[in-house]
Amino acid sequence: MTDPGPGKAVHEHTPAPPAAGTSPATTAARRASLIVTLVLGGLTALPPLSMDMYLPALPEVTDSLHSPAATVQLTLTACLMGMALGQLVVGPLSDRWGRRRPLLAGMLVYVVATAVCAFASSVELLVAFRLVQGLAGAAGIVIARAMVRDLYDGDAMARFFSTLMLISGVAPVVAPLIGGQILRLTDWRGVFVVLAVIGAVLTVVVWRRLGETLPPDRRHSGGLGEALRTMRGLLADRVFTGYTLAGGFAFAALFAYISASPFVVQDIYGASPQTFSLLFGLNSVGLVAVGQVNGKVLVGRVSLDKALGAGLAVITLASAALLLMTSGVLGHVGLVPVAAGLFVLMSAMGLAMPNTNTLALMRSRDAAGSASALLGTSTFLLGAVASPLVGIAGEHTAVPMAAVQLGCALAAVLCFVVLCRPGRRATATADPA
Repeated sequence: MTDPGPGKAVHEHTPAPPAAGTSPATTAARRASLIVTLVLGGLTALPPLSMDMYLPALPEVTDSLHSPAATVQLTLTACLMGMALGQLVVGPLSDRWGRRRPLLAGMLVYVVATAVCAFASSVELLVAFRLVQGLAGAAGIVIARAMVRDLYDGDAMARFFSTLMLISGVAPVVAPLIGGQILRLTDWRGVFVVLAVIGAVLTVVVWRRLGETLPPDRRHSGGLGEALRTMRGLLADRVFTGYTLAGGFAFAALFAYISASPFVVQDIYGASPQTFSLLFGLNSVGLVAVGQVNGKVLVGRVSLDKALGAGLAVITLASAALLLMTSGVLGHVGLVPVAAGLFVLMSAMGLAMPNTNTLALMRSRDAAGSASALLGTSTFLLGAVASPLVGIAGEHTAVPMAAVQLGCALAAVLCFVVLCRPGRRATATADPA
């Protein structure tokens, strides 16, 4: 694979193999592969940046805009809803027009909407433009995932998703830390200024360095009707739907933590914004580390279904333990045991997230944009529903967070076992007769 430059196609199913001797062509192939990896990693990192850098500022926003915590949490919900709905539009468009044009348009709108958020004078305006920010940011999420499907297949795709998790996983590690430091220098509005600058830089890099991955002969020529028929066909695939829902419910358990943790850690357990940022970063390190174990050790040795099942089981057990601790069944429990339970839950996402993406996208090669849109939309919609539920009992108990996490984890396991039927499919593959 060579560096295509803007407007030219990149299409290859496996990365360039390493070699001891370095010809100019080999060097160019390595450089192009690295550039694609870094840019796609940046696109997948933008959503956690948009969410996590803002988290330490949530209590400050409630004071600045004179709004209750439940209302301010809607700024997270609005962004998630935008990311969910935007993918339904951008995904099919990328199947028809290619990946670059919809991606660049979405990135430009993201930068403008983020800049407006920095100057919002009311919580209503902030919620509205967080929605626009999410709608536009959806382009990076859905198209990055579709580009991976364009370039890779099977175990190679699972490894690449794990590599992306290493890159995008840096975002939740550093984002709360950056957010906490920004709050030392300025107020919550400065967080959005930094996000706008990051978005602008990434837009320029995409324009200059990321080539087209969907050749014209593989694009769809139909309009809205064909897009809807394609999505209906995907949803009719029981296994695709099972993986999509399993991944969506697992993400909802993760987002219940993301949405509630600033108030749980800071308000209930009395930690500072900097301590919260440190704990959040440690949890993200666990997620990244397990994701690398998945990609470097498990893929190719253990079936993707088994790795996914193990991840969902650990998430369920960690959620149950958190519910027992926060409900008082185990007596008074301090921050350290609760933080340990959250660390285990977050780390197990490193098995769940890349494998659900891979297994779902393997069900559709010819409509990767639409499949990626459905995968992402269900994920963010379920996450958006989980967000307000964690604050339903007020700001002084962590029980709703743990209860929502356990409910989502059990739903993910149910979808995986009933719809995907990994054991039956493995038996059918081994014994076709």
